[in-house]
Amino acid sequence: MKISLHRHDPAREYWFDEGCFINELANDAEDSALSIALARVLPGATTRWHLLEGIAERYVIQQGKGVVEVGDAPPRPVGKNDVVLIPSGCRQRITNTGSEDLVFLALCTPRFQPQTYRDLE
Repeated sequence: MKISLHRHDPAREYWFDEGCFINELANDAEDSALSIALARVLPGATTRWHLLEGIAERYVIQQGKGVVEVGDAPPRPVGKNDVVLIPSGCRQRITNTGSEDLVFLALCTPRFQPQTYRDLE
């Protein structure tokens, strides 16, 4: 395996129709086992119900506070350094309940690919 370095570039952030900003930190076919994205949800915003087919996802909360909803489980509050496991094919959404941006890493295994995303709204 070759060694690679992915540098964070704030200019690569883009709006995703799910309802948040995304910056892909690492997502390429040469390292297909994992992708890492930095997600940012504005205060008061809720992402759309969605799922990822064939991909397990983990949210690692970096900043802010919110409420996460996964599958049919009751909503749960989340904050800095919390980790949420979202099984493959399980519906999910997150709400920013704070006054600052809710920022989290989205780690997908295997890596995220757009064709695996399903909007449920």
